[in-house]
Amino acid sequence: MENREIAVLLSETADLMEIAGEDSFRIRSYRNAASTIESYPESVSAILKDPEKQITDIPGIGKGIAAVLAEIEQRGTFERREEMLEKYPPTALELLKIQGLGPKSIRTIWDVYRVSTIDGLEKLCQEHKLQELPRMGAKLEEKVLRSIAGYRQRAGRFLLSFAQGVADELTEYLAAVDGVEKVTPAGSLRRGKETVGDLDLLVTGPGSEAALDRFVKHPKVHEVLGRGVNKASVKFGMEGLQVDLRALPRESYGAGLQYFTGSKEHSVALRARAQKMGLTLNEYALARIDSKEPVARETEKEIYQALGLPWIPPELRENQGEIEAAEAGKLPKLVGLRDIRGDLHMHTRDSDGRATLEEMAEAARALGYEYVAITDHSKALAMANGMDEKRAVDFAHRVRAMDQRGLGLRVFSGVECDIRRDGVMDLENDALGELDLVIGSVHSYMNQESGEMTDRLLRALECPHLRVLGHPTGRVLLHRDPFPFDFDAVAAEAARKNVYLEINASPERLDLTAFLIRAAKAKGCKFAIDTDAHHPKHLANMRYGVSMARRGWLEASDILNTLPAVQFARAIHAK
Repeated sequence: MENREIAVLLSETADLMEIAGEDSFRIRSYRNAASTIESYPESVSAILKDPEKQITDIPGIGKGIAAVLAEIEQRGTFERREEMLEKYPPTALELLKIQGLGPKSIRTIWDVYRVSTIDGLEKLCQEHKLQELPRMGAKLEEKVLRSIAGYRQRAGRFLLSFAQGVADELTEYLAAVDGVEKVTPAGSLRRGKETVGDLDLLVTGPGSEAALDRFVKHPKVHEVLGRGVNKASVKFGMEGLQVDLRALPRESYGAGLQYFTGSKEHSVALRARAQKMGLTLNEYALARIDSKEPVARETEKEIYQALGLPWIPPELRENQGEIEAAEAGKLPKLVGLRDIRGDLHMHTRDSDGRATLEEMAEAARALGYEYVAITDHSKALAMANGMDEKRAVDFAHRVRAMDQRGLGLRVFSGVECDIRRDGVMDLENDALGELDLVIGSVHSYMNQESGEMTDRLLRALECPHLRVLGHPTGRVLLHRDPFPFDFDAVAAEAARKNVYLEINASPERLDLTAFLIRAAKAKGCKFAIDTDAHHPKHLANMRYGVSMARRGWLEASDILNTLPAVQFARAIHAK
């Protein structure tokens, strides 16, 4: 069993235990173990089978969880999970994805109405039965109905990072076939969209047919949807992601890559442009309409040049002005991963992280970063062991002492300080003033009305020590929608106050969106791209934040952590 599958079992059991109202300490131990195992670089299953290794050597895995893992390895499940599934059907887990409902509400709905499905919940709301329950009213019913509609719209979508993982796995698997020259992801994955509905892979070379055969025989293929001469489609993995593999002639690689990358809107606009030039564009070539003679097909660059345009980066291909900008020679020089010189948002064991301060700094140094900021939580997040004023000041002194020892990179002290319900920062100004970098984030009361949330964020921006507004819209992809507020007003004030907006690279967030990034830049905002890492492995997620920045048309000069260390230090101390 893979680490991810084990983590899912533990996480879902913790959810069921929370619905049942069980001990919070035990629930937290399951959640922590799930998080640790999912990001652990070695196979937990392999460790359990190796008599020379101890599963308890993994940080955070005690004897109790070790026994659970041994049972999972032996049976594929464990007793505690089975007990929970006797109390609540597995469909109850789906209700946790509906905004407005917490574990207690789900338990009440089950106890009173024996409802545990989305359809059943929707029917309760439509019949106004939800408001008959304690602490539930008409406004909650309306919110739940909206959330159900949004959830159904998101169903069948997968995180960008998950799709990238599948693409990496299949690329390595197919590249081993003799005669395969290239295996290239296309579609929304190549464009860097936050979520994808399916995965497109392109293969070229004389071994393409053999690659199609090997593809449908992959051990994680659960269903073969089709196998033709040039294409095969499967359902892949326990999650059921549809993957399409297409074989392209070598001479048509550029045309095929452009066609299958999309977006649909971008491709339609390009085809219309081609038609005006007496050309036709499809997955095989850009050709003359009258003679069918190919004009360009081997590379994307040739396709765009033949259409009178410079090559347009995939992240911009949404028909949002990129063709006009290309025609006018005004495409941005997009930021790249190599431009990033440091990571400014990460957590250690001082709050809810999985590694020490030294381990996080060493992992960042190994990535070639010039600097990092360590930003553990403030006291409002008690469940995350957040820091009070005294701990924050002590932490700042400890980081500075550590930085002076010389670690091969600069280490700045910081905090992710909660923005309270009224917009006041969670720590006093004296304590915040001791830290090098203050990120302000909303983690609670996300159901405020738009006006209240707007006022809350505007008040937070008044804090003289706030430098970065963390994950500004609060969204969690495929789970929680952004909270409502006047983004334009907040962005304009952030620009005026010289507060950077965070592009949170955590694959579950990817907050801000491309649309909001462009809107904020138009108002003069600058940005920081951060991973919000809780484990050294999470630092690699920077690539996804950079993808979002590129989709938002950002250049290196728009981003705080592309600055060299000396300039960065000046920038964060000059609000």
